[in-house]
Amino acid sequence: MRKRRLAALLGVLLALSLLSFTFGLVRAVASEIPALDPAADHSDVDSVVYASNGRTVLAVLRGDESRVLVDTEDIAPIMRQAIVSVEDQRFFDHNGIDLRGVGRALWADLRHQAIVEGGSTITQQFVKNAYIRNERTLARKVREAALAWQLEQRWSKDRILTAYLNTIYFGNGAYGIQQAAKAYFGEHARKLDLAEAALLAGIPSDPSLYDPVTHPRRAEARRRHVLDLMLEQGKITVRDHERAAAAPLPRPEDVRLPGTRGKAPYFLNYVKDQLVEEYGAGRVFGGGLRVTTTIDLALQEQAKAAIEKVLANPAGPAAALVAIEPSTGAVKAMYGGRNFRESQFNLAAQAERQPGSAFKPIVLATAMRSGISPLTELESRKVAIDAGDRVWTVTNYDHTYLGRISLARAMVSSDNSVYAQLTDLVGPKSIVETAHELGIGSPLKAYFSIGLGSLAVNPLEMARAYATLANEGRRVDGSLLGDRPRVVERVERIRSRRVEENLPQPTRVLPEGQAETITDVLEDVVRLGTGRRAAIAGRTVAGKTGTTDNYGDAWFVGYTPDLVVAVWVGYPDRLRPMLTEFQGEPVTGGTLPALIWKEFVEGVEEDDSESFAAPPYLGVSSNWVVSRGNEWQLDNGYCRDARLLVFFADERPETTADCKPNEVAVPLVVGMTAEEAFARLGAQPLEAEVAYVPAKPGTLPGIVVNQDPRRGGLSAHDSVQLWVSKAQHGQLPNFVGSSVRDVNRELRRLKLRAQASTGPGQTGTVVRQRPKPGVAVRPGLTVRLVVGDGSGR
Repeated sequence: MRKRRLAALLGVLLALSLLSFTFGLVRAVASEIPALDPAADHSDVDSVVYASNGRTVLAVLRGDESRVLVDTEDIAPIMRQAIVSVEDQRFFDHNGIDLRGVGRALWADLRHQAIVEGGSTITQQFVKNAYIRNERTLARKVREAALAWQLEQRWSKDRILTAYLNTIYFGNGAYGIQQAAKAYFGEHARKLDLAEAALLAGIPSDPSLYDPVTHPRRAEARRRHVLDLMLEQGKITVRDHERAAAAPLPRPEDVRLPGTRGKAPYFLNYVKDQLVEEYGAGRVFGGGLRVTTTIDLALQEQAKAAIEKVLANPAGPAAALVAIEPSTGAVKAMYGGRNFRESQFNLAAQAERQPGSAFKPIVLATAMRSGISPLTELESRKVAIDAGDRVWTVTNYDHTYLGRISLARAMVSSDNSVYAQLTDLVGPKSIVETAHELGIGSPLKAYFSIGLGSLAVNPLEMARAYATLANEGRRVDGSLLGDRPRVVERVERIRSRRVEENLPQPTRVLPEGQAETITDVLEDVVRLGTGRRAAIAGRTVAGKTGTTDNYGDAWFVGYTPDLVVAVWVGYPDRLRPMLTEFQGEPVTGGTLPALIWKEFVEGVEEDDSESFAAPPYLGVSSNWVVSRGNEWQLDNGYCRDARLLVFFADERPETTADCKPNEVAVPLVVGMTAEEAFARLGAQPLEAEVAYVPAKPGTLPGIVVNQDPRRGGLSAHDSVQLWVSKAQHGQLPNFVGSSVRDVNRELRRLKLRAQASTGPGQTGTVVRQRPKPGVAVRPGLTVRLVVGDGSGR
């Protein structure tokens, strides 16, 4: 009896404790709600951004600068509908936490095998944005959920939605819907139309990915997704959808915020975006940060002067320039355009333009990572390369070919033929991997043309990739901000006096000695090749030119022992051939870009006696090899497609290929009919051994579903094992034109089910059927028939 009383007493005490804790939590959470109001006075402390000297102020970031608050009636209703459609369809039905929404988002993500839909409600997202404590803990998540629920009890839905739209980030420096409307469309938020609202509503889930300036195709696809949702939810008509989906995106040069910035404005915007991504807008604007950046304002002025001297005609091409200190990864100068007031589009960090032959050092680095030495020789000639779905034909710029030359010599002469063949040897996927590890951040498709620089990148990431080469194969990240261009040195929190250093953090990308070898080759490009106009008397210079086929883009990316500089020249608003802009001649990478590079670097004080580290001796071995299973194997004397490559001594292949006498390639015949497969194999010539497997119901029998071997080589007239599908229970007859009575009799014989409907055609006669005739059947399979009803419509 005593034990029961004691247990009851403990139960009461526990219940009272839980009740007290819950009451305290609710009171504590409720006390934080007024601070969530965007219009509330948060006692902001200005954040200050400094140049690298720690004294010169680049900007003061005040809390009221991050957004311009507007009332509910000052936001276009279609904007409110668009954001609810894509971010929280049940916003007006839940109480801040939507379990159904979480389940729906999880199911959508599983179906698409990607994160396509978020589970957080608009209320939760608003709380997260406004709740600027940075700790990432379970306790924070619980408080956010509790705040969202409490907020729904105290604020109206309209107030929550308006506060949310006033605080979310829309990219390109625009915080809040009013700033976004001004930045992208130059108008008030109340005047947004459907196309504009759908574009803006799609941005906040990932402002970088769906930025219409840097990723217009993705932004357009995201806008269409928002419009699809609005159509499904009955908020717009089909005609509205079609008209909005066809509307043009804002021009990159028109996307800008009202007002201007001080020194190095393009660099400042880039820094600000990095900070917001790490700390959130609430902390960056008015959150009391002292940020020391990497920018050297003397070099910034030198960049401006160099470009203005070489490109004196304001109606002519524009330029972008990025300078990086290779040993620290610090971005020392960033010239993103002529006039920040007119266009805030950063040519240095946002422009996506083809680098042309300036990408070839990345292809060479890929080959060296796989063990291939620059001493390897390939034939310089017009080539046709099997790219899978097409034949890639490559010629040299002036149709001049040098015969059999080394990869190093081909770099100096910028030989497209040789580097197209090298791309085929190492594979486009490997080049993409190397590019990303060197510092290229843009998404790159594994197309064969990547080896000739056909995929778009920007000057900032090209400078970073070359900085990895200049730093003896080590890419420099930041200890605080990670694998991205290092533009911040340190961040101090004024209130807590906590200092966070973004120290240089090197990561080795190329094996020791390989980067130095590439640098040695690139020195010859400046000394003897296409980069001669960048040569500086008494200074050690390495670099590479790049020019696109239509002269629309021209590059020179080069470096000294202490500084890497990437220069791009072109027309920023469109791809316009520069056919006469260099003294009446076309602009190539070795003309205006090389001259800008030289003008800039000559003004930089460096130790003229300093030179690059001498490349170490890397022993080599010449071997006849063949590619088998994504690796090089030694020729056993029978390999028909063997080639002579020079490998680094410790990278020489050790496995010998099992090539057959009189070897022929095994073609892939899976998916062909048996007759087509026999003919294809016979053309090699190879034989076929056939085994049969049951055909899946609803599929055509007689199809090759597997083979052994699937690739590689066999001796002529050897056999390939094929597995061919066969209908176990017969094939579906062609019922079209037959009477219903005859069809029913045949269906009963085959033990099939019928699902009939009527349509125009002869009465009682089958006019359409599904599945199509000839497919394999099984008992119980449903056949859908359309039977004529006598009408002729």
